[in-house]
Amino acid sequence: MNTTPAANNDKLMGLLAYLIAPIGGIIILVSEGMKNNPMLKQHAVQGIALSVVAFVLSIILTITVIGACLVPLLFIPQIIYGIMAYQGKDIVIPVITDFCKKQNWF
Repeated sequence: MNTTPAANNDKLMGLLAYLIAPIGGIIILVSEGMKNNPMLKQHAVQGIALSVVAFVLSIILTITVIGACLVPLLFIPQIIYGIMAYQGKDIVIPVITDFCKKQNWF
């Protein structure tokens, strides 16, 4: 297990790419020191895509009262994927990862 400060920083930025998405992902993609790291780029792009999907679903769900109560549940996957990124795992989000790879975003 790699516990160097750079590895810990990469893990933390991977966590933030999901937890404060899309801002965390945008920071990673525009930062000179981080945008060339393939792991961070993958987490940033997936975090941004996941947050866009969650945003669109939240708009759709708020049409009904019951759906509006379910909107906070959309953030649970972001928390889970953020924790997995912090643990250094390679994350495959079922539809989002395939879509991002087909677009050559990472």
